[in-house]
Amino acid sequence: MGSADKETVEDVMSTPLETISGDATVMEATKRMRETDINALVVRTSPRAIISSTDVLDAVAEGRDVTELAVSDVMTTDVETATPDLYMEEVAAMMTTYGIKHLPVVDDDYVGMVSSTDVTAHLS
Repeated sequence: MGSADKETVEDVMSTPLETISGDATVMEATKRMRETDINALVVRTSPRAIISSTDVLDAVAEGRDVTELAVSDVMTTDVETATPDLYMEEVAAMMTTYGIKHLPVVDDDYVGMVSSTDVTAHLS
């Protein structure tokens, strides 16, 4: 299989990208994730950030009130990102190395999201 036959992030990433404000409540974030059937939202901040279902579970397990808690209080910051031209094998290696399940896709600006589910589906 030559490199022209390999799937890239651009071939499998989810678009449009779902985002949320850092000022939104964690409850609002969970509702958005449920409505769109996804497990992570990009928070448009600098440095780059994401809120995932794992962040929400951690907050709930700590007994925090997710109806009042801001996304910015639980989001993961300075997240790893992928570019649209990366091969899926490279993304799988990144996810394994960093122990992550979601990678925002960036090409100057955010353009999509790739998840461990996408990787598994396309490498199996």
